[in-house]
Amino acid sequence: MSGEYTAEVLSMGENGNYKVRFNPEREESVTALSERLGTMPLPPYITRSEDDPRRVADNERYQTVYADYGKQVAVAAPTAGLHFTPELIGQLESAGARFLDLTLQIGIGTFHPVQTENVEDHNIHHEWYEIPARALAELQTPEDGPRIAVGTTSVRSIEDALRRIPREPGCLTPEGSIQAEADIYIYPPFTYQGVDHMITNFHLPKSTLLCLVSAFLTPGSEAGIEWLKEIYSEAIEHDYRFYSYGDAMLML
Repeated sequence: MSGEYTAEVLSMGENGNYKVRFNPEREESVTALSERLGTMPLPPYITRSEDDPRRVADNERYQTVYADYGKQVAVAAPTAGLHFTPELIGQLESAGARFLDLTLQIGIGTFHPVQTENVEDHNIHHEWYEIPARALAELQTPEDGPRIAVGTTSVRSIEDALRRIPREPGCLTPEGSIQAEADIYIYPPFTYQGVDHMITNFHLPKSTLLCLVSAFLTPGSEAGIEWLKEIYSEAIEHDYRFYSYGDAMLML
């Protein structure tokens, strides 16, 4: 945009992704620049025209109630969390639940479908995350109660972290937190280490998230693939809502 910034393409990756260096004309960060000039990065299946009045509401609605507005760097909301309200969180805490935060930088790769004949050949996307020391400690003590992850990106980040720590001891900060890029690819058969239950939406066809969910249904085996097909068939038959603003399921 003339007078606002210049940009330099540094490299081109797979699937049309580019690495770009932005240079704002005024003294501000790239994040501040995007907040000032950009629009909410909605998923490709949510269409908005330039003058759509819903754009104003998108800034509030396409966000979780517990979001940290100081860390707005993701290209999508962790949509499983859209089902929570302050009232619901309060009720769950009154019943004994504890909520622990982690930071997710959900990338555009979350919408990229599997385009290979074999699932194993798909080049999985990387997503940056941060898990604070307290959350990481409680994730490693399952005897304190069931660990329920809200969303597939939370699941992926947790499983990546718990495998990374013994492999890369230096990945922890002095305070005991972890910041890393999740490069783990979860598909059946897979055994989970840090998540007992999961809340998730109904996902896009050919999504890698379907692979993750089917692995969660029957850890350590491939039987979850057929089970997942049955679940989705029932969801279609009963007109469940899919995708970002769709219905959620609790997987026990």
